[in-house]
Amino acid sequence: MSSTIKKGILAASIALISFNAHATLTSYNPNGVDLVYSSVSNVTWTKDGNLLGSLFATQGFNTVVNAIIAASPTISNTPNYFSPTGTYTLTTSDFSSNGSTTWFGALGYVNYLNSISYGGSNQWYLPTDAYTSSGYNTLANGTAKGDELLELFVHELSYDTTWWRDSPKTAAFDNVQDNVYWYGTEYSNVPVDVMFFGASNGYHSYTRKNGLWYAWAVSPGQVTAAAVPEPKNLAMLLAGLGLIGATVRRNKQA
Repeated sequence: MSSTIKKGILAASIALISFNAHATLTSYNPNGVDLVYSSVSNVTWTKDGNLLGSLFATQGFNTVVNAIIAASPTISNTPNYFSPTGTYTLTTSDFSSNGSTTWFGALGYVNYLNSISYGGSNQWYLPTDAYTSSGYNTLANGTAKGDELLELFVHELSYDTTWWRDSPKTAAFDNVQDNVYWYGTEYSNVPVDVMFFGASNGYHSYTRKNGLWYAWAVSPGQVTAAAVPEPKNLAMLLAGLGLIGATVRRNKQA
């Protein structure tokens, strides 16, 4: 092998190692759904940045909304203009066919994902905002709890925070909306408001809970595939069940 070829292989190997060392987003498919693990925030995202809209498109708007409301008919939050008692009742008007939803609907949506253990997790939630202040460059450093959206867009999708219209590296995801995403964090000073993140410009601030924006669910840690019994263990389990059944039949005949 010539020295030129050896140098080429070495350079390619170094480049691959370097890429893997800096890669923080891992796409995978546990339990039949596409997810993405973030090592920066140590959370798992749905690969679809507008999964709710995709569910509407594939399963039908009314079918999905009815399932969400059945799983979570009411939403608890700080008492405010929209829910004076702190209990908000979900209706069809909390959702739009394009996948946008009120904040209340967004919470109902993640509750629904938990009710069906989507992807194998029942711990889905809306991203949280550790710093409830407005601004463009409130950059998360990866150590504070929360701020998953900032960490995703700034540290992992490589947005240039001095010029937010640069295209992010969204290859790991599908259907990312160039729009506003809900945080799960209420604005403590004004209970009628909640924090949001602008995916188009990096601005994060607060807005009314009844607006129609987008929801992107996360789950803590890395969601793993459900354990499947090995053939040997499965055979032993079936044999054991057979013995139990035989014993029950004998007792009945005695």
